[in-house]
Amino acid sequence: MIQSEFRWYVVRTYSGHENKVKNFLDAEINDNERLKEKIQDVLVPTEKVFEVKDGKKKSKTKNFFPGYILVHAILDNQTKELILNTPSVMGFLGNKNNPNPLQPDEVKRIVGRITQDEGEERMETIFRTGDLVKIIDGPFNNFSGTIQEVNEEKMKIKVMVSIFGRKTPVEIDFVQAELEK
Repeated sequence: MIQSEFRWYVVRTYSGHENKVKNFLDAEINDNERLKEKIQDVLVPTEKVFEVKDGKKKSKTKNFFPGYILVHAILDNQTKELILNTPSVMGFLGNKNNPNPLQPDEVKRIVGRITQDEGEERMETIFRTGDLVKIIDGPFNNFSGTIQEVNEEKMKIKVMVSIFGRKTPVEIDFVQAELEK
């Protein structure tokens, strides 16, 4: 098979069934030599995110295109039929009879984001500007204040607390604060 015949296609699935569809397709491809030559890869676009809850940093994998998977294939009647008859698949993105392949720059962006996130952590925070928080660690322990600024890259928040009757900005780590109940 010529490499240039392979194109990336977006397949719509029921939200939350992406991995189920991927596993089904992978099993079908492994059982059929002719399909191995026509379908190179099935991807669920996910990224690893971290969130801080109750002062603890937790890791989770999050699908950044819920309800969609990517298939790198030569689309003929056999591969199209396999994908469309897979449980939990609603169809291709684009026209039903003529699915639209992704453009090369779109593929680079999406696949690049998946591979980039394998080596990089991304923080997902519960904190928003204007939220009321209680500081639970550090020199300002037990102080309460309002979030003025959220810096997800540095994993810090700027909180306005009242010290000696004056509002003062204090920068703390995400793990040093919790939302006021």
